[in-house]
Amino acid sequence: MADSPREGRRARSPDFIQLIDMASECVGGKILFATDDFFAPAENLLKADSPCCKQHEHTAFGRWVDGWETRRKRTPGHDWCIIKLGVQGMIRGIDVDISYFMGDYAPRISIQAANLEEDKEPEIPPRGVRLGAAATPEEFEAVAKLKSDDWDHLVPMTDLKPENPASSHNYFLISSQHRWTHIRLNIFPDGGIARLRVYGIGHKDWAATDPKEPIDLVAIACGGACVGFSNAYFGHPNKIIGVGQPKSAADGWETARRPDRPPILENSKDGTLLVPGCEWAMFRLAHPGVITKIEIDTTYFKGNSPASCSLDGCILTTQEEEDMIRHKWDLPAHRWKALLPITQLSPDKSHVFDSLTLELQDVITHARLTITPDGGISRLRLKGFPSSICLLRPREKPMMRFLVKAGFRANL
Repeated sequence: MADSPREGRRARSPDFIQLIDMASECVGGKILFATDDFFAPAENLLKADSPCCKQHEHTAFGRWVDGWETRRKRTPGHDWCIIKLGVQGMIRGIDVDISYFMGDYAPRISIQAANLEEDKEPEIPPRGVRLGAAATPEEFEAVAKLKSDDWDHLVPMTDLKPENPASSHNYFLISSQHRWTHIRLNIFPDGGIARLRVYGIGHKDWAATDPKEPIDLVAIACGGACVGFSNAYFGHPNKIIGVGQPKSAADGWETARRPDRPPILENSKDGTLLVPGCEWAMFRLAHPGVITKIEIDTTYFKGNSPASCSLDGCILTTQEEEDMIRHKWDLPAHRWKALLPITQLSPDKSHVFDSLTLELQDVITHARLTITPDGGISRLRLKGFPSSICLLRPREKPMMRFLVKAGFRANL
């Protein structure tokens, strides 16, 4: 059941929409079952793009809609669907979007969740292309093995509120600390939903990882997260640790142009651009570890990529991170370890570098990406090896020894 009285409460202008949509088709989200897909299939819920309206277009079954819409129910019960998350992890918020469903939206919803082991998921018949159809008895029999009626409630039965017809979002704040793999969306009794966004942070089973294989320790799918930045005018830094390859410049971190840049730009003798300022983004790694490879990708940033960048790492306890967030990341210089010195970047290109920690073998928990003077980055990948490290209390000494997982030195 709900973890606390705050569970499933509505949120306005939520910060959680900057996190990854764990249910999106772009990250492998999948509809396993739906009771009915008469007017439009449930797969539309997981589309990455925003819903649209084609006012005068119709299908063989009625008005064309960009979402999931069931028939007007004339039998006992209500409609529901099961979604397998593409990224499994902790859910921070949910957006039930009913844009363009002003006369047909589902008046009430509830949302349940479960954490299912992959090998214990029953075999459910493939859905194929669905329109003008309801679930078959065989599908009901297969999905019954999930016992989804008993799943935990993240959002209790709640009335949906239509707002702007073209942008009608119902946000729900989720405070659960559990890992979830599947979602059940209930609509009462029937109707339409344009999109279901399930925002959260990935959670990886580190015990099951191969210690000899490097892994992207900052990936949001594994649990990495942006915990601070100087500027995110055109795109949040969480996007650069997202899943898969960038799809456009909108799928990256981009800052505003710095107003303090000189009227006439000049280079130093070594070719470095002489500008007074920079922008930065701070990331918490999904797991403490040693970074061995760094990828900084400026794909799609052709006229707005940074001139150069650098990367530094540090070790912080949970309490120290909270203190730094309050103090705008004013961390003493001696706490930082250089992972990548100031390095020139090219537009629309993936850059791969060896980390300085190949020699130092320094464990870090946080990384700071600095770009000069401003611009956009599409992806940041920090490949390396997770390590065993305890951060339950602040460090008492400036130097500590950390245990690197077996296989790390062999890989070097």
